[in-house]
Amino acid sequence: MSVDKNKWGVLFCPKSGAFRPQAKWEKVEKCLKERGVSYDFVQSENSNSVERLVRMMLSNGYKTIVIVGGDSALNEAVNCMMQLPKEERDEVDLGVIPNGLMNDFAHFWDFKESDVENTIDHLIKHRVRKVDLGCIRYTNAKNEKCHRYFLNCLSIGLVASVIQKRRRASGPFGWRKLTFIPSSLLMIFQRLEYKMRLRIDTDVIDRKVMTVCVGNAQGYGFTPSAVPYNGLLDVSVVYHPEVVQLIEGFYLLFSGKILNHRSVHPYRTKEIIVEKAERALIGVDGRLMNSPVGPFKVGVEQEVINFIIPS
Repeated sequence: MSVDKNKWGVLFCPKSGAFRPQAKWEKVEKCLKERGVSYDFVQSENSNSVERLVRMMLSNGYKTIVIVGGDSALNEAVNCMMQLPKEERDEVDLGVIPNGLMNDFAHFWDFKESDVENTIDHLIKHRVRKVDLGCIRYTNAKNEKCHRYFLNCLSIGLVASVIQKRRRASGPFGWRKLTFIPSSLLMIFQRLEYKMRLRIDTDVIDRKVMTVCVGNAQGYGFTPSAVPYNGLLDVSVVYHPEVVQLIEGFYLLFSGKILNHRSVHPYRTKEIIVEKAERALIGVDGRLMNSPVGPFKVGVEQEVINFIIPS
């Protein structure tokens, strides 16, 4: 059954561990009604239900899908959209009202969790820009060829491990930086390093690496210069800093200047080939994925998703 093309499909993803998670939806609902927005609403039961609900909205013909959630919910949405034929996907616009543990893609466009009214006003104006997606292509444990798209970043090593620890330890207030910092400190002092072999254009990196971040956008501070509309990925390869460099590193990370750190080696490329990443966890848009078996490639798909941006 097709719906009115001007009606929004709104998917509310409650923030995990939040105090009164429904309060966010009550605020969004009030604002939508005050502005006379025509919409249908569904709520995800858990992170595993997001893909099913987005697919339902697409099959029912919604042309504007708004995710009230974070990076991982947006990731499910774009991976569903990429299953559509191009001519159908080009008719669907994706928007976000940030409400996740990680909201870096929304932050890139200056959408803030605390300013629902302003975000909805921008969504109503409906300025659309085609954005890029990163894509990891790999072989799984069943020897099947697989791929996964990402809007913000793919992380290998320490950052993926921090995401795992942060999701396990997130408190009722969802303080992003306050939980990221102690988790990062704990793991850095454990001196987590991973033997990797990477090919980035003509460069070959074959050594122990602390973390690699491949950013289509901000990459949780590790790829602060990345933009999701230039057909390129920013890559930050981070070697293990000396203990005396840690304070400087955290200051630079949270001030958006991490590329100035001597242990960070930045690249800009269309493709990175990971030939080896021993025992390293891999995260895609704030969620861990099953580790690939053997080498894998990370590339970029240019201008494939219609995203609603500030006017």
